[in-house]
Amino acid sequence: MSFWLARKRSGQHSDHIQRFDPRFWTVNFPRPMMASVVTTAADALRVECSFHHEGELAGLIWESEDTLDHPLLAYETRADYAHCVLRFRWRSGGVLALDVPHGPTLTIEGRDAEGRKRAWYVRLWNYASGSPTDAQIELRFSELESGFSLPGEAIHPHDIERMFISLAPQGYVEGSEAVLPARVDGWAEMSAIGCEGAGAMLAMGDVLIPAHGEQIATAYDDSFNQTPARLLRSAEGLGYRGRIVHYVGMSHYFRLEPLGGGHYVSLAGGVLNEPCAAWHRSFAEHAKIRDFDVIWSLSYELFDAHCWNDWKQRAHDGSPALTGWEPPSTLLSPAHDGAMSYLRQVANAFVAIAQAAGLPVLFQIGEPWWWVQPDSGAPCLYDTATRAALGGSPAIIADMRSPIDEAQRNVLDAAGAFLAQSTAALAQSVRDAAGGEAEILLLAFTPTVLNPRMPELYRANLPKGWAWPAFDRLQLEDYDWLTDGADAERRRGIAFVTQRLGYPVARQDYMAGFVLLAEDAETCWPRIDAALDEARERGVTQRFVWAMPQISRDGYTRLPPPGEDTMIPFDDVAYPLTLGRDAAACPEFSTSVAVTASGHEYRNALWSDARMRYDVGPGIRSEAELGTLIAFFRARYGPARGFRLRDPFDFSSAAMTGTPSASDQRIGSGDGMASRFRLVKNYGEQQRRITRPQPGSIRIAVGAVETAAWRYEAGGWIVFDSAPAAGAPITAGYLFDVPVRFAEDRLDVSGVSFAAGEAPSVALIEIREAA
Repeated sequence: MSFWLARKRSGQHSDHIQRFDPRFWTVNFPRPMMASVVTTAADALRVECSFHHEGELAGLIWESEDTLDHPLLAYETRADYAHCVLRFRWRSGGVLALDVPHGPTLTIEGRDAEGRKRAWYVRLWNYASGSPTDAQIELRFSELESGFSLPGEAIHPHDIERMFISLAPQGYVEGSEAVLPARVDGWAEMSAIGCEGAGAMLAMGDVLIPAHGEQIATAYDDSFNQTPARLLRSAEGLGYRGRIVHYVGMSHYFRLEPLGGGHYVSLAGGVLNEPCAAWHRSFAEHAKIRDFDVIWSLSYELFDAHCWNDWKQRAHDGSPALTGWEPPSTLLSPAHDGAMSYLRQVANAFVAIAQAAGLPVLFQIGEPWWWVQPDSGAPCLYDTATRAALGGSPAIIADMRSPIDEAQRNVLDAAGAFLAQSTAALAQSVRDAAGGEAEILLLAFTPTVLNPRMPELYRANLPKGWAWPAFDRLQLEDYDWLTDGADAERRRGIAFVTQRLGYPVARQDYMAGFVLLAEDAETCWPRIDAALDEARERGVTQRFVWAMPQISRDGYTRLPPPGEDTMIPFDDVAYPLTLGRDAAACPEFSTSVAVTASGHEYRNALWSDARMRYDVGPGIRSEAELGTLIAFFRARYGPARGFRLRDPFDFSSAAMTGTPSASDQRIGSGDGMASRFRLVKNYGEQQRRITRPQPGSIRIAVGAVETAAWRYEAGGWIVFDSAPAAGAPITAGYLFDVPVRFAEDRLDVSGVSFAAGEAPSVALIEIREAA
């Protein structure tokens, strides 16, 4: 299916929003405090905060440049606020009031009249009428002054990058890292938000791509700073419908309690902190409005700094399971009753949110596994609870990459059984909380659980206790292999999981993604898009793209499939007449030539490959062949549908017309990962893609040794059963046809001219087929 990496709007549908639209404010704050912002009306928003230290501040932010939305949905950048007026009602509780030192202050960041970067601090109380916790505020940007009291320093309103309102807890001490005597929960509301004057309206992308059949994945850890209304507007606008996989994260949902200078997850007062609960209530409500169903995803991963030490998985030497994120997360032990009880209560809290919004209960247990330390290969199977469950002195596995004996294999099987028991208990807890009406999904990440360097790890991380029908649906994710181009590993992984767990294809989902770094977008998104198509062809009906932040950052735009009445672009049939030496074949390039006043030339090659033109008219030898040509022309709707042509001068990998051998053309080199290579023909330094080979003629060699361990894939692709070794030359031989179409909408044939021996002109043009 087609896709596009959009960098900016260029003619797509747009609309206007009022500047300071509540949907587009964000929040930011330091750990371990928590804050969120949600819309409460078309002109109102609410911020919830949980403070743990005396010196913590939250910021409610308006950016002049929209860096979060997809380019087709973003609002315009406008830094000039001169003669712009912002009005709103302010209400608050639990945070410092407007009239006290360090009360809500508007920090404006931008440049002064000389272009120097600087900030101004506008005390909102100076522009308020009403009480310190309930006031009307009017900000005339051309008249604003910075400072605690007026008169102050005039701000420069013509070049503002961003502004934010600071929120501090009652008991705030500037710069202090001391722990508050008790957690402080606070809130603030802006309502009746209105903007007038110059620049009061902003242009905004407003595309609504028709449904393309794919679904979207989001994560709270990546989007906690945005409003749910903004996030779901993007999902719908980009053509995603149906279900949303929403990972509730590992670092922002929990309540905390202080202990020994740190903070640890807590059940005191509830399992979710209030900013998280408020955000997810809004998320569920907006999902319901936009007709999305939410799959709530919870993993065994938890932010390490806030995890109780005895909950953590540990290696044989006592070192904890730590992921590669910075700061790191850890993995909860499936054998620890307290850790698993905590997860069940978290899950039940999200079930309650779903039910309150009128959503069906869909719950994913996300990537539950026993961690393996990346550097040492040590599996984390030896925390105190797991050791006890394994009998107290289980066989030690120091490196999963080393050979595994029978005693160690038994440890892995037992660990797998504990993992399966813990997921079954979590699933049952969700069903009980939902009153029995719940769909439970399990997500497995195949590059980790089926790491080829650790061939026995599946025993612990893909237990037989997960076999169908333990869960309603099985979701598979393989993005490490996918984005690396390791297609052979991907295929083997899917086949192995299907064979081991037995879920029919109709009960399997696929998650495609993700692009960690923006500089990899051009390489990774084509692979992700192709994987979605491959999953659809495999019969997978529920396909998800992971995840919204990367989609927006890179402008990934999945386009809807063509309608049923769309003209078929290519008929895989051969031109029906034999071409003789009278036919004409003309390779052509497109070159821009600029001649200077002195007569010198600047030449620019616009095409990397020649395009062929043919005149096959001289090959027609009889009126019967002329009739065949006319019928063939009509069946192709003239130039509307392509077909195959065997070029009489160049149809083989061996020189031009020789007998193919497996060593004729070099098509690539192995890297140990890639298993899919395109057929090409080399003409010196110029390379031609071969998209229509004769399949039965193809011969392949790896490292100069002919092999049959491959299959042909439409479009000119060779797919190996296993990735060729790094550095191994890959060569191919084949016969091939050229994809062509008729050049004109009409075919001029004169019976008189033909009878007189004058051949008709029948022009054909080579088709450039998609990569």
